[in-house]
Amino acid sequence: MKRVTKILGVLSLAALLGAGTVYATPSTHVWAPSTDIQAYGVAHITSDIYVPVKKLDIIDLEGTEDDGVDDRPGTITNLGLTVGVLPHEKIGLEVGFDHIEGQYPLYLNAKVGVPEGAYGELFPAIAVGAYSIGTKTGGDNTVDPTKPGTDYNILYAKAAKTIGNFGRVSAGFYTGNEKLLVDEKAKSSENGILLCWERTLSEVSENLWVAIDYMGGESSVGALSYGFAWKFAPNTAVIFGYVDQTNDNVLPGDTFTMQVDIDFDVFKKK
Repeated sequence: MKRVTKILGVLSLAALLGAGTVYATPSTHVWAPSTDIQAYGVAHITSDIYVPVKKLDIIDLEGTEDDGVDDRPGTITNLGLTVGVLPHEKIGLEVGFDHIEGQYPLYLNAKVGVPEGAYGELFPAIAVGAYSIGTKTGGDNTVDPTKPGTDYNILYAKAAKTIGNFGRVSAGFYTGNEKLLVDEKAKSSENGILLCWERTLSEVSENLWVAIDYMGGESSVGALSYGFAWKFAPNTAVIFGYVDQTNDNVLPGDTFTMQVDIDFDVFKKK
């Protein structure tokens, strides 16, 4: 109930911010996946860092604190590339990969969708996608969390619509690998809702974008996130955000994040 109250409070504040158009860094908002898809021939490079903000007292499977894991987790880095590959105005497809430090660092992603207004003024943006498709299979955190796999295989569907001066809202659902997406008691928590509000604060600058997104669940992907982005150039933006993890007893805990996003039109004529 506390989490729901927090979400409603933040969204109420968002409603007071007024008018403006919206844009989002494609593929995700601050943390959760978005309905945005790279245009055909556009390569999107992202460099993200996530810095844990506090030490964690991890709860072991018997329900007591594990004194062996009570320090602040290390910084997480991610370098990714996503490319739009479908030359069609009313349906898009992007494919890509992420390199996240670790023994098996490669993760794949893909998304197909329809942009807002493609089939009429009231038609929402719709996207279906997958990410965190890892290359190491066979892990089972419900049995032995010391030997995890990387095939989180998160699948999601999401719809988004701009609502006048309020901004753009989106909602959806995700599911993933029940053996890897677990809580601190190694209980599966592989499903959850997806919510987001986002908006360009044109009263300040057309380059300033803000977002609040929520990803349900008690595993490490469940979080309420909020942040803003500044567009330094037509193809370059930097997001600054905070990822407030739903379950404080799973790694990595709450994090500050900075995400640098650069787009290149590989088919652009010189």
